[in-house]
Amino acid sequence: MSDRFDSFVVFAEMRTGSNFLETNLNALEGVTCHGEAFNPHFIGYPNSSEILGITQAERDADPQRLLQVIREATPGLGGFRFFHDHDPRVLQTLLDDARIAKIVLTRNPVESYVSWKIAQSTGQWKLTNVSKRKDAQAEFDGAEFEAHLERLQDFQLRLMKALQLSGQTAFYVAYEDLQDVGVMNGLAKWLGVPARLDSLDTKLKRQNPEPVAQKVANPEEMKRALTRLDRFNLTRTPNFEPRRGPVVPSYVAAAETPLLYMPVQSGPTEAVRRWLCALDGVADSALTSDFSQKTLRQWKRARPGHRSFTVVRHPLARAHEAFCTRILATGPGSYNRIRNTLRRAHGVPLPEGSPGPDYSLAQHRDAFAAFLIFLKANLAGQTAVRVDGHWASQVQCLQGMAEFTLPDMIVREDEMPVYLPALAMQVGHAAPPEPVAVAAAAPHALADIYDGTLEALAREAYQRDYLMYGFGDWG
Repeated sequence: MSDRFDSFVVFAEMRTGSNFLETNLNALEGVTCHGEAFNPHFIGYPNSSEILGITQAERDADPQRLLQVIREATPGLGGFRFFHDHDPRVLQTLLDDARIAKIVLTRNPVESYVSWKIAQSTGQWKLTNVSKRKDAQAEFDGAEFEAHLERLQDFQLRLMKALQLSGQTAFYVAYEDLQDVGVMNGLAKWLGVPARLDSLDTKLKRQNPEPVAQKVANPEEMKRALTRLDRFNLTRTPNFEPRRGPVVPSYVAAAETPLLYMPVQSGPTEAVRRWLCALDGVADSALTSDFSQKTLRQWKRARPGHRSFTVVRHPLARAHEAFCTRILATGPGSYNRIRNTLRRAHGVPLPEGSPGPDYSLAQHRDAFAAFLIFLKANLAGQTAVRVDGHWASQVQCLQGMAEFTLPDMIVREDEMPVYLPALAMQVGHAAPPEPVAVAAAAPHALADIYDGTLEALAREAYQRDYLMYGFGDWG
């Protein structure tokens, strides 16, 4: 073991070369990297069942125990890879402990995003035999890339701030450094281990060596999307504005009426979008969205007197929406990996695939109740699964909005027919229509399964929302 460190963590992301870095770390005598030890969907590697005798179930129940075992039971210096969406319960421990070496691996985010899209398309995540390489081009999605970039930047900023506050430093490795045996030996020296490499591993091959513009099917759209980004944050006022607004790209503005909708995920977004269309008699494509902080400031400056609003939904109805669209369904936009984890590790009785005609009312009620029980633990930071925006508390969502600006008005969903037309009249609309409710996409309606037990489970999970917004029982 190193005199300087007791263990190490590699902070990285998918498609940054972390597999190759791990392989070369493991080639150093006295160093063992245990894969993605705190990935919420598996332990170490997709086909592994345990690390040093600790099973995934035991890790999920007590993640600090696995951290201790890696530190104490690994021959030599033990460590693992950690991504932004791994178990958040151990992150602060990792950051606070100066005896845990921090290795930060980075890659050009455009390249990592394109590589990720290609791997998704081909199903090939590692390459050891060039003759078996699968070729494909990625479809660049500007909004998806901005969300990807925002997640990476938020995580990197958190790492940097934590290291600054604790007086620590990390060993930074770029994707291009991974091919330099000198850098790898420098890393070994920094870790305090005597072993050195004569050469790098040759089994893993770079999968997509072409220039990034040749790896996408729509390079012109990629260029346009990247042009929108304010890379150097030139429009930011120091000390007053965050580097990146957490949900700004999701905001929606009316075509003509100076109204801006700031949606909370799993809220009545479709109904509000249709109302904004009816307001000016336009199609959905005429609404303005996909904002950056820069373009949103420009929109606001060009429309003096503008108003912004958000709509909060009853916590039980919102949880049901998130459950049906993100967990129960298996199509586009659903969270299949989290779905599988909920079935396997949290006992949520979900069907194998999307619910069919034999999916009964009783099955739906039981699955949703189990999901609410999971939410209580998840929102309390007691699970390895991320707190996703679709089921995060609405209080927390509005606090995120406040990093850029708060809405002028917070409207409850059942009061939309009264308050949204009144808001439109305040900005000069003569005869605004009333919003029309949109039926939820669910195999069974919430009204058909509702009972006091579900209400109580929702209250336990969303105590802050019930308290701060004064919600009563649903319906």
